[in-house]
Parts: sequence; structure tokens; C-alpha cells
Amino acid sequence: MKRILLEVFLVAALIGAGVFGFMNQKQAASSKAKITELTAAVEAAEKSAKEKEESIKGAEEEMQALQGELATLEGKANQLEAVKAALASGSTLSDLENAYKKEKTLSAERQAGLGALRMLTKGAEDPSALEAFRKALQLSELGDRKNTICAAQLGLVAAGEKIKVMSDCLPKSDKAGHGDKEEKDGKDDGHAKKDDGHGKKDDGHGKKDDGHGKKDEKHAAPHWGYEGEMGPEKWGKEFPTCAKGKSQSPLDIKGPFVKSRMVISADYKEGPLKMLNNGHTIQVNIAPGSKLRVDGIAHELLQFHFHRPSEEKVDGKPMAMVVHFVHKSAEGKLAVLGVLLKEGNENPGIKTLWANLPKEESVEYAPDGVNFNPGNLLPREFDFYSYEGSLTTPPCTEGVRFFILKSTVNIAKEQVQAFPFKMNARPVQALNGRELLTN
Repeated sequence: MKRILLEVFLVAALIGAGVFGFMNQKQAASSKAKITELTAAVEAAEKSAKEKEESIKGAEEEMQALQGELATLEGKANQLEAVKAALASGSTLSDLENAYKKEKTLSAERQAGLGALRMLTKGAEDPSALEAFRKALQLSELGDRKNTICAAQLGLVAAGEKIKVMSDCLPKSDKAGHGDKEEKDGKDDGHAKKDDGHGKKDDGHGKKDDGHGKKDEKHAAPHWGYEGEMGPEKWGKEFPTCAKGKSQSPLDIKGPFVKSRMVISADYKEGPLKMLNNGHTIQVNIAPGSKLRVDGIAHELLQFHFHRPSEEKVDGKPMAMVVHFVHKSAEGKLAVLGVLLKEGNENPGIKTLWANLPKEESVEYAPDGVNFNPGNLLPREFDFYSYEGSLTTPPCTEGVRFFILKSTVNIAKEQVQAFPFKMNARPVQALNGRELLTN
């Protein structure tokens, strides 16, 4: 009996030991899982803490940068307040206005400067300040400089006007958010240093292209060109007048014609040769004194420049090139005299010009001791076709009177090939019911 009881006891002990071992093993596995879970949680917490630490560090660095910018802005604000205080009496503004009363017309720069002075003296709500900025923009459209456009646009924005500002005018910090927002019809127009009706020294549409809208790696991408994504058919996206205008240039000149009694004559003077490659054409800037008279009204010759092939066509046919002489009257009216260049004998005047082509872009070149008379490029006869047109480059501003001479001037094939731009001519535009005049 005792033996049986002992065996039962041993069996029970073994079972208990097995159960105890199983429970311990299960508990150990559970503990291991918890340890693994806790380890993962600790690692996630450490990662989160590190990310938060980096985020805090980045925020601190950004805060420091903003504090630096704030200090700069405070300095500029103090400078502005000092300028406003100095002008508060209005005597400087009065002196400037009295001085300008002697001038028949004011340049775009002077209008912008006058607007800024009025704004500083009388505040952004001063209507005369707004009018001055608007006049500056209008004059700049017709061929002045990008800086003047920027000054006028920013002045109007400061006064609360709802206009789009050229991206080149925006502070660097604003450009990323604004992209290419621009005053569509207030852009630089690409072909002139002065009020030329065909562009500006700083063209405002990017720097150099090869006549096909292609980018020179040394310069920013152009806003317009003559081919591809920047070609004439795309100009309207940036410059609405180029697409929507009803009096655009150039034209295919063909009948019927309306007889005109207008009389034109050119009185061009010899002067120091000053040339410019503005990235879209070769331009010759002219000193005061050379004039085109239209029915006796004098128009000052500002500059002349070239297009290859000719932008104008006659009966559907272009010439090898055309030279556009750009003039401006005392009232600000633009007149362009076009001389078609036909491939033939060598042209002595072109030979002088091509021998002195600018070596740098956007820098006026004045070779020592070289004079030139623009009259050397004119034909003897002054019979013409005439029409009301526009700038042939962006922003395509209208209100430009064109006179295209019927008589052509020779240019050698080699001289055409030596022109730095393979193609820089806008296609002909729709007549849209305009009269073509002829004398």
C-alpha cells in the first residue's frame, strides 16, 4: 500500500513539475515578447526625440535667419523714415516741379523719380504720384529701360494699384512665389537703348539669344525670341497686345492702296558711331540732331537697327534684310522709316558698320575716331508705303506710324551672312481693315 501511495505521489510531483515548467516557459516567452515590444517602443521614442530635436534646431536656425532679415528690414525702414522726414516740408518737391515746368516733356526716368518724390512727400494716396508712375510706364513701353519700368510698377503697387509686376522687378525672396508674373504690356521691348519703339538696351525678356530664341549659357533664359517655345506665336502669353492687338506690325504690303498727300524728308547728320548688340539685333544709337520730317513735323532719330530677313514683305516677297530708323516727335509719337535691303552689290555703309560690330552684348561700343552718317543707308527716292502699326517686338505696343520706302538699297550676300543673327524677323500680321497709304 505504501508503495502505491509513493508512486502516486511521485507521479503527482512529476505532473506538477511539468505544469510548473510549462507555466514558467510560457511566462518567459511572454516576458521576452514584452521586452521586444518595449525595446521597439524605446527605439521609436528615441527616433522621435531625435527628429524633434532636429526640427527644433532647424526652427532655431530659421528664426535666426528671420531675425537677421528683420534687422535688415528695420534698418531700411529707418532709412525710409529719415528720407520722408527730410522731404516732409515739401520744398524739395516744389523746387523739382518748378524746374520741370521748363521742360516740354519729361523722360520716363524723370516721371518715375517725380512719382517717388511725390509719394514720399505726400503719401501713397497722392493722385499726382500715381499719374507720374503711369506716365513713366507708358514712356518705358516705347523703349526706355527696365529699371524705370520696375520703379513705376513697384510705385503703383505701393500705392495699392492692382497690377502685375515683372518677375525681374521683384525682390529675390518674392520671385519663387510669383514665378513670371509681369506687367504684360509694360515690358521692355528688346531692341533699343532709347525711346525707339522697337525695344530697349536691357531687353527685359532675358539676355542673349542667337536670333532663334535659344539661350546663351552665360545668361538667363530669354522671355521671347524668334523660334520655338519663345517664338512670335507664343508672345501673346506674356504680352497680350502681341496676340490681341488689331494694328500690329509688320505687314505684307500689297494693294489696294489709298493715295496720301503726306510728305516726308530726312535730314540725318554725321556723328560718332555708337553701336549695341542687345541680344536681338544690331542697333546704332544716334546723337541728337538727325530728324525725319512728316508734313513738316520733326521727329528726332533715336536709333536704327536691322532685321534678317526683312520683316515687311511687298506682294508676299521679303528682302534679304531691312533697316528700321526709329524716330520720336516732341509729343512722343513714334515714326519708323523702313529701308529694304536687296541682295546685290556691296554696301559701303554696311561695310563700315560690320567692321565695328560690338564685341560684347548689352554694352554700347563706340570705336575711337569712327563717325557715321545714317543717311548713307538711304536711297535717293523717298516714295513710300505707310500704315499705322506697332512695335514689331514685345510688348507690341500700337500707335507707331510706319513709312516703308519703295526704293531698295543693295547689300552683298557676304554682308547678309556676316550679320550676327541668322533670323530675327517677326512674321507679317493681319491687316484688320487698316488703310495702306502710298504717295
